[in-house]
Amino acid sequence: MHLLGSLVLFATILRQVSGLETVVGLYGQTLEIPCNKGAMKAEDVLITKWKYDKGDGLSGDLLVRKKTENVSISATDEYKGRINMAANSSLLLSSAKLSDQRTFTCMMVVGLDINEYPVNVVVYKAPAGVEISDKAQELEIGKLAKLATCVAKDANPPANVTWLKNNKPLVDGGKGISIRASVQVDPVSGLSSTSSTLEYSATKEDTDAQFSCSARHNVGKELASSALTFTITYSTENIVLQVIAPEPLVEGDNVTLKCVADGNPAPTSFNFHLKGDVVPVKNMNTYTLTHVSRDTTGEYQCSLIGNPAMMASKDVTVNYLDINLSPSGNVVKTAGEALELSFQIDSSGDSKVSWTKDNVKMQKEPKFNKLKFSDSGRYESEVKMGALSKKAFFDLVVEGAPVIKQLSKQRSEDGQHKVLICEAEGSPKPSVSWSINGTSLDESPFINGKVTHKITVVPTVNLTVSCTVSNEFGVDTRDINVSSHQSEDADQTKLVVGVVVGLLIAAMVIGLAYGIYQKKSKQGSWKTGEKENGSSEEERKLEEKVEENSQKAEV
Repeated sequence: MHLLGSLVLFATILRQVSGLETVVGLYGQTLEIPCNKGAMKAEDVLITKWKYDKGDGLSGDLLVRKKTENVSISATDEYKGRINMAANSSLLLSSAKLSDQRTFTCMMVVGLDINEYPVNVVVYKAPAGVEISDKAQELEIGKLAKLATCVAKDANPPANVTWLKNNKPLVDGGKGISIRASVQVDPVSGLSSTSSTLEYSATKEDTDAQFSCSARHNVGKELASSALTFTITYSTENIVLQVIAPEPLVEGDNVTLKCVADGNPAPTSFNFHLKGDVVPVKNMNTYTLTHVSRDTTGEYQCSLIGNPAMMASKDVTVNYLDINLSPSGNVVKTAGEALELSFQIDSSGDSKVSWTKDNVKMQKEPKFNKLKFSDSGRYESEVKMGALSKKAFFDLVVEGAPVIKQLSKQRSEDGQHKVLICEAEGSPKPSVSWSINGTSLDESPFINGKVTHKITVVPTVNLTVSCTVSNEFGVDTRDINVSSHQSEDADQTKLVVGVVVGLLIAAMVIGLAYGIYQKKSKQGSWKTGEKENGSSEEERKLEEKVEENSQKAEV
């Protein structure tokens, strides 16, 4: 709780108990005691006077101020030189001390009325500090003994003292715990000192325990003593081998073997068992393996020199990850060839492999049975084993003579021009040329060995246009026929005439066939009535077909 909050809370409690307004001050500081909470207007007050309760029904005058005069100090005792009056009629009391804890009364004369406003004063003081004395030299396991005494000096009211072990409070009456507290008051200052003595029954786990004490008070922050540790003697019962190494441990790192025993005083000499070799180490409990390799992997032990049967062991695992990619670096091949990849992994555990081409993830390891220009790019493999990872790459360039994959034409959007499109593959990037000059030249970016070149032309006559692509490995040429607009219109007219003539000829053929059929029908009139009816149906269908073709011919 903050200082101001503590003072306000305590003042509220005192008001509830005594019925008087209470002001809380801090020891040694200036205290302002309000008169009627400053509710009176200064111009309405004729006389303001302060006095204090001396006890036994007696009061002592402190000072007085008349409306048109300055403050007159009448105190001749301990308050002389320590008091003054503020502009709002509050009493200012400097160097507050415990003897100031009494009732001060403000008397005001307003017109014919005389009013008194008593105020109770309480003075707080936080402890000057926390000290530990009478520290025990050592502790014996299982025996209740005095550990130390903690003192919180010069406070008002007395401070509360708490003992702690490893920053956790100890409670009187707990297992192996006895705490006795007492308070002493200074006869001169009236300040209180709290003493707390801790008796403690130690256990083996208290070897490195830190004991301390703290003091809490109504004002000021919590005070804490420095931490203490105690010597607790017992024989060695357990031994542990610790492996201190980077994570993950890889080849070239150093590994420290540390032998820890629970005896107190702890053993200082050990034997380290290094895969068949025994190395004694005196006055130290560590041994370092430098520049470890995969052959270092194995079990290691340590034991007491004086008691070899007391031994601890630990496994050491050196992680390694080797990869070999062939080919690597820059690889130049010819289109159509095969490229065989060799990728080997040697690791101490399970690994995962991933591939990318030009930083785009691939679904599987690349295979090149017949290289294409689009296979060019940077291929990178990454192998991960836990926190370890390694990468390898090769830059593949597929070269070869250019090939025109497609030569096409189309009308422009306005229908007035022809757009010729030449699509080619090759590497290095082929140059593109045309047998005629065009406008609006447009070339796509050279990606995956492909390039597309467009020109716009307005042919006035029918002509043949050639697209030629070339690089240092060869040349390829392809032709395309381009007709003029007039020629295309004439071709369309010829097409319509041809269709009409074709329909007329078809009509004539059907008519001829119908006449022959009629002739044969008359010669075969001796057949039964059913056959005659059938022939009539066939005649009707032929007539409909002739009529239909005649209509098409007219169109």
